Amino acid sequence: MRISSKLFVAFAGAVTCPAASLAAPAVFDWFEYQGNDPLPQAGAGEFNNPILTGFYPDPSITRVGDDYYIVTSTFSYFPGLPIWHSRDLVSWKQIGNAISRPTQLDFKKLGLSRGVFAPTIEHRNGTFYIANTCVDCGGNFVITAKNPAGPWSDPIWQPEVDGIDPSIFFDDDGRAWMLNNGAPTEKPRYEGHRAIWIQEFDVRTNKTFGPRTLLVNGGVDISKKPIWIEGPNIYKKDGWYYLSAAEGGTAEGHSQVALRSKNVTGPYTPWEGNPYLTQRDLPRDRKSPITSAGHADLVQLPDGSWWASFLAVRPYEGDFYNTGRETFLMPVSWAEGWPRITRPGETIPYVLKRPNLRPSGTAANGRRERVREEFNGQALPLDWMMMRNPRERWYSLSGGALQLTPRPVGLGDFANPSMVGRRQQHMYATASTSVRFNPAASGDKAGLTALQNDEYWYLLSVARGSAGPEVRLERRAGPNDPASGTVLASAPLSTGAGTPVQLRIRARGGAYDFEYAIRGGRWQTLAANQDGKILSTKTAGGFVGTVFGLYAYSPGKTAKVPGERG
Repeated sequence: MRISSKLFVAFAGAVTCPAASLAAPAVFDWFEYQGNDPLPQAGAGEFNNPILTGFYPDPSITRVGDDYYIVTSTFSYFPGLPIWHSRDLVSWKQIGNAISRPTQLDFKKLGLSRGVFAPTIEHRNGTFYIANTCVDCGGNFVITAKNPAGPWSDPIWQPEVDGIDPSIFFDDDGRAWMLNNGAPTEKPRYEGHRAIWIQEFDVRTNKTFGPRTLLVNGGVDISKKPIWIEGPNIYKKDGWYYLSAAEGGTAEGHSQVALRSKNVTGPYTPWEGNPYLTQRDLPRDRKSPITSAGHADLVQLPDGSWWASFLAVRPYEGDFYNTGRETFLMPVSWAEGWPRITRPGETIPYVLKRPNLRPSGTAANGRRERVREEFNGQALPLDWMMMRNPRERWYSLSGGALQLTPRPVGLGDFANPSMVGRRQQHMYATASTSVRFNPAASGDKAGLTALQNDEYWYLLSVARGSAGPEVRLERRAGPNDPASGTVLASAPLSTGAGTPVQLRIRARGGAYDFEYAIRGGRWQTLAANQDGKILSTKTAGGFVGTVFGLYAYSPGKTAKVPGERG
């Protein structure tokens, strides 16, 4: 599915382009992604976990009749907050992005793991609501839409709500409530000491009002110093209000806990069997582990059964993973009035029996995948992103190609470079492209990047070397490296200006290979077995995953020219 051209032309106007003496646009004729993970494959009546592979964390799910919707975090990427639709909980199709206009939020020069955290989606009386936080860029807000595909409203800010992770609970008496993670009433006793709060929410003004009430201080047992109680949701079942929240941080200690009360504002009593979802009690050296499970959101099906979406990760070694935090799905059982997703010592399975819903399509992401983008539409695919809000037009789609304007904005500049890309969704993945580019001056380059954030990335490009055009591999492996990267390898290009050069990056768990081909000839290795762990969250920190991107750069002065409609 393709997005409306309005998504990426919303910032149309003057385009900043290189002066005539500098680099012309980089022309990418196609992009191809392939993934192939050696994991169990679902058979008849089964489905694969994760249901959304790659960097799709903090999934929130809601049901409207026979339709199900999921929204996930995107932090400082734009467009943000992807909206997915399904009718069987297994086959998901992205239908929009809730943050689709640069004017909705301003990600400024924030790190890629700031911005929009842990959205929650709900529906009531024909209106969809997303409650969310823009960390370091405005605080907590609500956006609304009549159609979940968009357009979504501008943010309605919630100045009385501090902290992060807001959610809205609609009670059956017509009242609505907003929950959030906030500071405790006392001085924090330890690092990660947080609290869960509730306040009434007015659906006429879409703002909170009245007193704020403390529901949870620290976690289910503050004497054990639980950290980062967050991501709260309330569900009503059999006359009880169930408060579900993540606890333990989003690394290997992650978990999901439950408390309940007869009143929406508490007091809430924790379950003695908590946590009801975790993988932290399993041996680390188990085969093909799934770890860091939590941030669950529950949904009830028409047959009365319950299911949960949640985040978890698939490390290739220890706690190293490059695919980010992904979206998983499991059934929820209820025993003695409490929910259970995993029992103590139970592993999250890669293959499960499908929910009792009519199959409605093919799973969005499988064990094996091949996607080829020919750039022959009016807009980029919905799942393509850029770093932070655009301030100017620097790309166009025309003639079956993507054109990127080289600008003096680098991958390490904490800004909005001329880069668009899509997620790495498999441990074993290949990204390739064909680029036509004439690097007219020193510093000009265009090519293919594997990027974790501004400080950790690889760039395979056609660049200008001391002896002329060359194919070059650069790397930035931390904040102490130059923001422009360090050259690891290069090879001269003897072709004429603008001759297509094919570039390919192959990920093999913690190792990456970088290759190129000229005029459709055989692939040549520029560098093999490069350290892929620099693209992991364990090394780079933060909450995002690796993105394969197309990128163009020129360090020279720029001149304003009329824009081209993209």
